This record gives sequence, structure tokens and C-alpha cells, in this order.
Amino acid sequence: MAAGGGNHWEDLRRQARQLENELDLKLVSFSKLCTSYSSSHNGHHGDSSDTTPLLNNSTQGRLFETMAVEIEQLLAKLTGVNDKLAEYISTPGMASQNAALMHTLQRHRDILQDYTHEFHKTKGNFLAIREREDLLGSVRKDIESYKSSSGVNNRRTELLLKEHEHIRNSDRLIDDTISIAMATKENMTSQRGMLKSIQSRVNTLTNRFPAINNLIQRINLRKRRDSLILGGVIGVCTILLLLYAFH
Repeated sequence: MAAGGGNHWEDLRRQARQLENELDLKLVSFSKLCTSYSSSHNGHHGDSSDTTPLLNNSTQGRLFETMAVEIEQLLAKLTGVNDKLAEYISTPGMASQNAALMHTLQRHRDILQDYTHEFHKTKGNFLAIREREDLLGSVRKDIESYKSSSGVNNRRTELLLKEHEHIRNSDRLIDDTISIAMATKENMTSQRGMLKSIQSRVNTLTNRFPAINNLIQRINLRKRRDSLILGGVIGVCTILLLLYAFH
């Protein structure tokens, strides 16, 4: 019975040591994963959201969840083995070896407590880093969205200002064209008055001197032709100015 009990104890200790070794390796890998995740985020604090390795971070996050579950399962198994060791010590007939067995059990429990503490500490640091990065990522998105909307509004305002300036320039050109047309009209009215006065005088002279009637008629024909040419030039100039103003 003692030999059978000793074998059972050794089997439990072997399981405990195997689980402790697996936990040690897992915790080392888990710590490296958290460290690499933290380093990658610290290295990209100054980058924009376009250069952040989102796919890599997502893969690290899934790997973190998987390793955390595996470590929790190993911790649960090691806790069960330690409970079985405690049950073995409490069985009748183990009083003579109780002190040595209790020392061994306490060492296994200390190792389990250290591993549990290290796991929760590393996991807490990882979750804190991820939560902070999620918050910073949200802030960056808000800033980029604000900058993008501000840029669109500024561009729209700039286009409106340019259009307003074009309209003002067109108004000035139209005003200048109208002023030129009004001045031309006044000059033509004044010239027409002068021509009528001259014509009345010429008619008076013609009535007095019939011999120069033919000469006066020729002068009248040339004057009419010049008037038509002048009117045509002024009309063409006015049309060109209006086309330039509304172009």
C-alpha cells in the first residue's frame, strides 16, 4: 500500500513538474508577445493611421487571446494537481512523512502562485496597452475626420471667394463698357448737333448761291458715308467689349 501510495505521489509530482515547465515556457512566450506588442505601438505613436500595421496588431491580439486561454487551462490543471497532492497528504498513514510532503506541496503552491501572479500582471499590462491604443486610435480618427472636413470646407470657401471675385470683375467691366457707351452717345449727340448747325448754314448758302448746289450734295453724301462708317465702328467695338466682359 505504501509503495502504491508512493507511486501515486510521484505521479502527481511528475504531472505538477510537467505542468510547471509548460507554464514557464508559455509565460515566457506570453511576456515576449506583450513586449513586442507594446514596442510596435510605441514605435508607431508618431505615425498616421495609414501607416499603422493594423493586420499585424489584429494577429497579435488573436494570438494573445489564444495564449491566455491556454495558460488559464494549464493553471487550472496545476491547481487540480496541487489539490490532489493535498488530498494525498491528508490520507491516513501519511503522518510520519507529513512534514516533508507538506514542504514539497508548499513549494508547488508557491510556484503556482508566482505563475498566476505573473500571468495576471502580464495580461493586465497587455489589456491596458491595447485599451490605451484603442483610445488613441479613436482620437486619431476623430482628428483626421476633423482635418478632412475642415479641408473640404476651406476648399469650398476658397472656390466661392474666387467665384465672387470673378463676378465683381465682370460687374466692373460691364460698368466700364456702359460708361464708354454713354460717353460715345453724348459725343455723337454733340456731333449731330454740330452737323445740323453746319447743314442749316450750308442750306442757307445753297439757297443764296445755286451754283455750288452740286458741291454741297457731294459733301452731304460723303458726310453720310462717314457717319455710317463711324456708327459701324462704334457698334463693333461695343459688341467686342460686351463679349470680353461676359467671357
